[in-house]
Amino acid sequence: MKDVQNEKDTRNIPLKRVGVNNVLYPIQVMDRKNKFQYTIAHINMYVNLPEEFRGTHMSRFLEVLNAHRSNMSISNLENILDDMKRKLNARAAHIEIRFPYFILKKAPVSQIASFMNYDCAFIASKEKDFDFILEVNTPVHTLCPCSKEISRFGAHNQRGIIKVQVRMKRLVWIEEIVEISENAASAPLYALLKRRDEKYVTEKAYLNPKFVEDVVRDVSLALDKDSRITYFAVEAINFESIHNHNAYAFTSKDKRY
Repeated sequence: MKDVQNEKDTRNIPLKRVGVNNVLYPIQVMDRKNKFQYTIAHINMYVNLPEEFRGTHMSRFLEVLNAHRSNMSISNLENILDDMKRKLNARAAHIEIRFPYFILKKAPVSQIASFMNYDCAFIASKEKDFDFILEVNTPVHTLCPCSKEISRFGAHNQRGIIKVQVRMKRLVWIEEIVEISENAASAPLYALLKRRDEKYVTEKAYLNPKFVEDVVRDVSLALDKDSRITYFAVEAINFESIHNHNAYAFTSKDKRY
């Protein structure tokens, strides 16, 4: 059978990434409390394509994925990338594994437990050296300091997202990033709150107003103090309740230099 994708290409344009995108796949990830949890991931897998090749072998990405289906852990990502490079005869490989991660949280007053979900990602690449980034997106509650200062009563509130990406030399738990992010906000979010919990959360936020700039700086201070973390990027977005736009702040730091 003729292999069309192996034909020579004469346009002299190498491609940095080719592969499969948005593969829905069951995975198991490490859990600080329960050792591991099962979840569903959206996976992107790419390799470089030299200029002389017309296409890559898409089926081989899924073959690699299936070969490692019982071990999609952080510790095995480099092996997965090595197999992608070997099986596809590539110099560089890249994988993104995006998944919801669930943490059982107790409401602050009633102590009723419910699951909160956090969008997370493992982002890894390898050409000569292996590179890994952990991404954790934490939904939070913020209250505007300016609104509180100028109003006779009340202040506008909004939900926001704090996105943290870290490189590390020793394991940093997803739960730790969530805790740092929630502590930097006006108040954390919960999946289930009774009325006495709602009272507590709204009053806590009122006493702890935060701009997106405050949030990013406070998260950055905590990450900078952690000797396990070699690089971090912090992004905060507030979904404004009285404006038709979002408020945004970002910073990053490479602690290796």
